[in-house]
Amino acid sequence: MVKSELEQGIIDALEAVAPEHGMDIVDVELTGATKAPCVRVRIDRADGAGITLDEVTAQSRWVSDVVEGLDPVPGAYTLEVSSPGMARPLRRPSDFARFVGSDVELTTTAVEGRRRFSGSLVEADERTATLELEDGERVSFPYGEIKKCTLKPVFDFKGGKGGK
Repeated sequence: MVKSELEQGIIDALEAVAPEHGMDIVDVELTGATKAPCVRVRIDRADGAGITLDEVTAQSRWVSDVVEGLDPVPGAYTLEVSSPGMARPLRRPSDFARFVGSDVELTTTAVEGRRRFSGSLVEADERTATLELEDGERVSFPYGEIKKCTLKPVFDFKGGKGGK
C-alpha cells in the first residue's frame, strides 16, 4: 500500500508497541488541512475478535503517548483513535489474505486509464491481490501500486429481529 513517509513512520512506531497491548494497527491516516491536521489511527484486537468502544477508549492512552513522542505534525493536531469500522481498510498482505472472498473497493495507480475497481477479492499472496470484477474479469494488483483498499460494507436488513 502506498503510504506517505510520515504515515509509515507513525505505523512503524505504533506497531513496535501494539503487541504489548494485544492490539493490531489497522491503518494510520493523516487528513485535514494544514491549519487543522488530524492523525487518524484505526486499531483492532490482535486476536481477530472485534474491538469494543470501551477497548478503544482504554487503548487510546498508549497510542497517544507513542504519537506524541514522534511529534509528527508541527503545532496542534487532532488525534482520532477508532475501530476499523465496517469499511475496514486493508493495508498488509495478511489483511488481504484474511478477507479473501469479501467484496472490496480499490484505488490504484492508473491501469489502462482506470484507477478505481470494485469486486470480490479472490486471491492474495505476498506480492499481489486479485479481484474478480462484476463482468468476471480478474485483475491483479501489486501491493505497491494500491493506494487504498477497503471492505465494502454488507447491510443485512432481513436478518434482524422479526425480519422477513
